[in-house]
Amino acid sequence: MRKPKIKIPFFEGFLWCIVALLLLAIPISSVYIKAVLSETNITLQTAKDNLEQQANTNEGLKMEINELASLDKIQSVANENGLSYNNDNVIVVEQDKEK
Repeated sequence: MRKPKIKIPFFEGFLWCIVALLLLAIPISSVYIKAVLSETNITLQTAKDNLEQQANTNEGLKMEINELASLDKIQSVANENGLSYNNDNVIVVEQDKEK
């Protein structure tokens, strides 16, 4: 005896195909999204490292500027070049803080 063939309606078959595709696509897309997220995190960490390194460089340069702009350094450079410091020639300019 032969088993009767069960005929699946087109719409139901179409829905089963969609479900099967989703069951395959969800894990693949999940792995892809995690890979993209990981790559983005690596790029972000690299940018943070560069920013921190630049901040350290800037801090060092600010300290060097303050050191070179100190009165002692200015006087030593002036003495090396045969110049003298005359306090009467110094003019103090004050900034208007209301602007």
